[in-house]
Amino acid sequence: MRRFAFVLWLFVTGHVLSFAQEGHEWETYYQQLSGTEDMESADWGELYQLLCELEEHPMNINAVTREDLEQLPFLTDMEVEAIMEYLDRYGEMKSLGELAMIEPLDYDKRRLLTCFLYVGSKPDGSHTDWQQLLHHARHDVLFTARIPLYERKGDKNGYLGYPYRHDLRYSLHSGQRLKAGLVGAQDAGEPFFANKNGMGYDFYSFYLLLRDMGKWKNLAVGRYRVSTGLGLVANTDFILGKTAVLQSMGRQRRTVRAHSSRSSSDFFQGIAATRALTRRLDLTAFLSYRTIDATLNSDSTTIATIVTSGYHRTQTEMNKKGNTRQWLAGMNLHWFHRGFHAGATMVHTALNRDLNPNTSQLFRAYSAAGRHFTNASVEYGYTGSHFSVKGETAAKLSDHQMPIVTLNMITYKPAGEVEMLLLQRFYSYRYNAPFARSFSEGGHVQNESGLYFGINWHPLRNLLLSAYGDYAYFPWARYQVSQSSHAWDYLFTMRYTPSKWQLMMRYRLRRSERDNAAKTALANRTEHRGRTLVAYNNGKWNLRTQVDAAYTLFENNKSLGWMVSQNVSFQTAKRLQLNATAAYFHTDDFDSRLYFYERGMLYSFSFPAYYGEGIRYSLMLHAELTDRITVNAKMGTTNYFDRNAIGTGLQQIDHSSMSDVEVQLKWKF
Repeated sequence: MRRFAFVLWLFVTGHVLSFAQEGHEWETYYQQLSGTEDMESADWGELYQLLCELEEHPMNINAVTREDLEQLPFLTDMEVEAIMEYLDRYGEMKSLGELAMIEPLDYDKRRLLTCFLYVGSKPDGSHTDWQQLLHHARHDVLFTARIPLYERKGDKNGYLGYPYRHDLRYSLHSGQRLKAGLVGAQDAGEPFFANKNGMGYDFYSFYLLLRDMGKWKNLAVGRYRVSTGLGLVANTDFILGKTAVLQSMGRQRRTVRAHSSRSSSDFFQGIAATRALTRRLDLTAFLSYRTIDATLNSDSTTIATIVTSGYHRTQTEMNKKGNTRQWLAGMNLHWFHRGFHAGATMVHTALNRDLNPNTSQLFRAYSAAGRHFTNASVEYGYTGSHFSVKGETAAKLSDHQMPIVTLNMITYKPAGEVEMLLLQRFYSYRYNAPFARSFSEGGHVQNESGLYFGINWHPLRNLLLSAYGDYAYFPWARYQVSQSSHAWDYLFTMRYTPSKWQLMMRYRLRRSERDNAAKTALANRTEHRGRTLVAYNNGKWNLRTQVDAAYTLFENNKSLGWMVSQNVSFQTAKRLQLNATAAYFHTDDFDSRLYFYERGMLYSFSFPAYYGEGIRYSLMLHAELTDRITVNAKMGTTNYFDRNAIGTGLQQIDHSSMSDVEVQLKWKF
């Protein structure tokens, strides 16, 4: 009865109260992409951080470059090109309402752009006035802490530090031209000013990024991220998967950006620079040296696996911290003229120990091995007013067989209401590149061939129909698959946004092959996922009610799960806002787990998976004490009805519920 009453309350309050996103239109876009990919990926946190930063420091539309616009992950190649052409042809914009004059931009994209752009006068680009740049710089200090109201087994015996997670950020911004900062981060259980963390925090990131300094387009010093081509050789930036690819029509970010997050993986440390050699030819070069974590083999001289979790809570984890050195040198040439573009990338990576994984397991037979890795690629393409073609082909030069990979795509927009994407990839199972990240079903640029087709259709201004189909073939064995196999993935989404309402319905079907229980043949694993969302927004009061469902089938094993969630918030005063969320979930097991997006602290991403039976609820307070000081506070509880303990191992909590308190203080000066 208690559970029935809770579910009933969700629906009743959903139609009486409402939910507001503190004016963050981009969070609606963010949630539309979510729920269909693997939300446990750290890439979603990186996207959230990037969008937070871009909203905090919007760009002057009259001063943007092509590289500036390419930071926005939802814009397509044709949309970026159309904006730049409009500015070149008509000069400065007088208001963002002029975005409606740019044909490729639909209503949703124009609304998103207003979150990250503003109209200002065009600066004099004849020289860099460092005094003025520093004079207009903005300083932010941000402290965030999470305090658990429970005790894990590791907190009693096993973890080296306190159970609190916290981080400290300092950043300096002057428009898009100057960015510098320092991030210190600590996970729960890690020692603070102790053990190998004698300098305080377990992880630090320090960075300086200068942009648009004459012929020097970018200069990054400290910790930074790089993305070139389509990611077949070098991409330490995020790659989000099939739904995001459809939204951006396959545009890959070419970027050098500061590593300003608390993530302790996927970054370089050293220097990177982009210089315009001619009006149409750019050269990007980067050097890196850093220590990384690794699990060593029994001989203590070779590497079994490279560790990217960043956790140093136990003595075993601490012993792996920084035990391996990594060097890297790379360069990218990029030429662009009247829509045509071409380029070349080469990256060499070296370790101070041999990478020697256990290749006795069939699916690991072609894992990366050795001490030196050299990869090179060529990229090519054309962007027109109604279509674009692009691709990248790469090879592993440090292998005498020189295995290759290639990714190619065509985007076609015959009319303003329709846009289509066709994507082909071939990834040799012999190919290895330490920093390759690109579109894939299996999660790696290796052992995969496939074809993807996606379409967006606006039959009405307020109606969007999106769909994709993807087929993948894996020629070599994979985890839980002892022979070549196939996978299919289909998704359909309908979103209707009349006036102040929004209705969204989504269905996804995935089918892949796995070894059967006897490991004598392959059997199909089928997964169905659906979502229905109703939202209302009148400017001050909003509503968001959501229902999710999942059903999986593998041989005789069936798993069913569903979740209903409600978000409610209201602004009680000009500087005060309250936000509440609640969800009830019921799944048979982990196979039918469901993901629930929940508002969190600034730069803090939360999209955990829930399975079993229980409820999740939270309350968040946002208060602007002064023009310079902002406080956020949040308390959340997850209460399970089907268990007496949560988690396993050192993470186990001997209780059926867990609560956390988060606090955040921001000071601007």
